[in-house]
Amino acid sequence: MPDDELLALRERREPDIVGKSKKLWRLDDGRCLIELIPSLRSFTYDRDEIVTDTGPLRLEFYERAAARLTADGVRTAFVRKVSPICYLADYCPAPPFEVVVKNRAVGSTLIKYPGLFVPEEKLPRPVVKFDYRTDPEDQPIAEDYLRALGIDVDELARLARTVNDSLASWLHPLELWDFCLIFGTAADGAPVLISEVSQDCMRLRHADGSSLDKDLFRKGAGHQEIVTAWRRLLDELR
Repeated sequence: MPDDELLALRERREPDIVGKSKKLWRLDDGRCLIELIPSLRSFTYDRDEIVTDTGPLRLEFYERAAARLTADGVRTAFVRKVSPICYLADYCPAPPFEVVVKNRAVGSTLIKYPGLFVPEEKLPRPVVKFDYRTDPEDQPIAEDYLRALGIDVDELARLARTVNDSLASWLHPLELWDFCLIFGTAADGAPVLISEVSQDCMRLRHADGSSLDKDLFRKGAGHQEIVTAWRRLLDELR
């Protein structure tokens, strides 16, 4: 379907799925059109706002990240960008859990397990954990629960580490502190990365120590400061 017809679909019918950061329209060919909602949310800091200019910045980063991951052998749902805030993707239902990779002791590591780690210390090896996705806050879930559901936890952990290696190499000298992923299952039974990979789902630091991700929002930065930092990130990758 041509891009103009895909975009017109948004006017003809309501989306099939509306989340906090995306709208999704299913297509007859097993794909879907996704429109980004430029929302930023932080449960910990009780902040939920629309930051208009972040949508195109997220999608530009995701387009580049998906190309790099594909080149490194990671199967992603991303097909192509259709507009500054819309993209075409293979449709796979999202499971109720996500995979989180931690390279440093930040975020939930410090909140859930106070006193175990020095804040922001580099971990001796990447930590992979699984979180059950539920409102208002995601919760850690034991891997054996997922195994009881027939999920190949070891394979998902392996893929998550592959994504970590790929992104860290691509982003260097920027430092990837942590990120989250969602893996769906393709029609052939293979796992496929269906979540957006962007500044909205990771912690990323410049060599000068400044934040280039949603931590700016978490810590009270204004909209323009966030947009400026995210544009700087894309400039660093050119």
